[in-house]
Amino acid sequence: MLLRAGRTLIGLVSLLALPSTQANELTLRTVQQASSLVKYDPEGAPQNPGICMEALQAVERVDPGLHFSGLEQQVPLRRVERLLAEGQVDVFFCLLRSPERERQWQFLPTPLYGIRHVIVQRMDDGRSVDNLQDLATVSQIKPVLVARGTVLARKLDIAGVNLSEVGSEREALQMLTLGRTDAVYGQDINLLRNIRDARLGDRVRLGRAVFQEEAQYLAVRSHLPAAIVERLAEALRRLERDGTLRRLSDKYHR
Repeated sequence: MLLRAGRTLIGLVSLLALPSTQANELTLRTVQQASSLVKYDPEGAPQNPGICMEALQAVERVDPGLHFSGLEQQVPLRRVERLLAEGQVDVFFCLLRSPERERQWQFLPTPLYGIRHVIVQRMDDGRSVDNLQDLATVSQIKPVLVARGTVLARKLDIAGVNLSEVGSEREALQMLTLGRTDAVYGQDINLLRNIRDARLGDRVRLGRAVFQEEAQYLAVRSHLPAAIVERLAEALRRLERDGTLRRLSDKYHR
């Protein structure tokens, strides 16, 4: 009788010792961002599925009970924002923070990766653009191009830069080579990828100035239960401590 009771107690202790994720299955709704191959690249899997997809997969690895649904959907950035604001998705990897966005949903504190704001110019354009004032001056001749729907456009507008929004960095770079603009403004990681994919390395170049440095974060909808938010936050802290997030950033900045 005592032996049976002892075995029962040992079994209970063993269950309690198991990681909570094994007994706490949870599926959260999300989507992929369309037309952002650095973040989500359906054709690049499994080696290069995009930095945000790899961050998501890393969260699932460190917390095996945590899963994400909805990844078959690819939606434009503005719809991503709307889905988050309306609570139709629970989380999204990855978004830049802004006061407007922070009023609508939450951002977890651990950055997923860093980006730099830079411009791309034609190789034969020797003008130096060292700050936003210089960029505003250049933009009076031809508008600076920026991808539609990003917070970057809002920041340029506030700085007095004459700008035009286009569908993608790829489209903007094509217009640059055709002389329809003298500068494309964007994130270094995205612009470098598009320059490489379009084989434009001998025709365009990154400007030397870095206009701003900031980070991409995991966004979660408002009113997501605090216990779930903390579970996600702990997964990201583990990925930061073990160097996973740094390695992903290095991989996609090449």
